[in-house]
Amino acid sequence: MKLVVLSVLAAAALASAGCGGGAAGSKVALSGYSGNSSLAASTPLQQGAVVGGDGITVVGTGTADVVPDIADWSFGVHSDASTASDALSANASAMKDVIAALRNAGIAKEDLRTDEVSLYPQMSNDGRTVTGYSASSTVTATVRNLGDAGRVVDRAVGAGATDVYGPNLRPSDTDGAYREAVDKAFDDARAHAEAIAAKAGVSLGAPVAIVEGGGYVPGPVMAYDRAAAGAEVAPVEPGKQQVSASLTVTFAIGAA
Repeated sequence: MKLVVLSVLAAAALASAGCGGGAAGSKVALSGYSGNSSLAASTPLQQGAVVGGDGITVVGTGTADVVPDIADWSFGVHSDASTASDALSANASAMKDVIAALRNAGIAKEDLRTDEVSLYPQMSNDGRTVTGYSASSTVTATVRNLGDAGRVVDRAVGAGATDVYGPNLRPSDTDGAYREAVDKAFDDARAHAEAIAAKAGVSLGAPVAIVEGGGYVPGPVMAYDRAAAGAEVAPVEPGKQQVSASLTVTFAIGAA
């Protein structure tokens, strides 16, 4: 949590500002304020709003839309052999072919990530004898042009990938959208504070403290749980995701 302090606030005011769970019918206390206190105690406020001698503290929220423009696809291969070393060697060779195919499909080296390498024994029906070993590995490729997804998947499957997972859709850049959400959150906070100040019969001053309450930046969204290897890949529609931000702002108050 980032904190911007523009003036010294009483500890009680900051403690109250952190309590965002007040009901919509919360009572208002104008303790310490000598001006017009005509705001009725039962006047509904924005949830979590606090009015006191140090100012009016409100919570503002804002959102901005962002369109996912990249997708992560995971490709797996399985290999069986009578010994563990042979299974691992066969699996490594198969994965090299898949990675080479992904590189040839235009995936940059830095956009390829090995997620898993595993080895486990194969047992007889009675569970007492090891009959062989199975090795598997998974690599994730970041596709930065959604229109290339079908070609990338086709190349990987053609090179021997037996499992295909994806796409995990995500935006490549959320900074601009988050700044927009923060701007909207501040405007929302000011609008609430202005309404409260008008009802209280006071003027709204400059912000004296701003606490960034964090926000929500969407993570990857799985469009398909699993795409069967060798099947035609459906068109990838990215849709929209939302970035949100929250600010707790204390505004100074004065006489009307």
